[in-house]
Amino acid sequence: MDMSVDGYTEEHAIRLNKSFKRWIGRDLISLDHHKSYLQQLMDSKTVILSHGIEADPILNFGNQAALTLWEMDRATFLETPSRLTAEPKERMDRAHFIKQVKENNYVDHYTGIRISSTGKRFYIKQAIVWNVFDENDHYYGQAATFIDYEYV
Repeated sequence: MDMSVDGYTEEHAIRLNKSFKRWIGRDLISLDHHKSYLQQLMDSKTVILSHGIEADPILNFGNQAALTLWEMDRATFLETPSRLTAEPKERMDRAHFIKQVKENNYVDHYTGIRISSTGKRFYIKQAIVWNVFDENDHYYGQAATFIDYEYV
């Protein structure tokens, strides 16, 4: 039975970790095998988020660190096109970058400016962005993780 937390599933959490490990060669976070992946990702101090494969990809996961940084509740976050995490003037660069990730499967050491729902700007440092594939090896979207950022 698939465990879920407010719309997020254990299956998605495992998919994020497996795809990360496929491209980066290590687990997304240090894992405690006595707890669910989902709860560990949710509680991680590391920002972790992902979006789907819609024409205008919608965010489909954000742990508590991501929700806090973007100043959104979970319901709002899960209705947000991922392009809106960047200010309008940054969106062309972001679109080019997303295409680069899709072609290369991952990019590490990404830096860029993002914006919260209340307009706070922050500079992401050393992010890893990767392609997410499902258990049948079908492209499922992209995810990002980072711990280092500063408000600008």
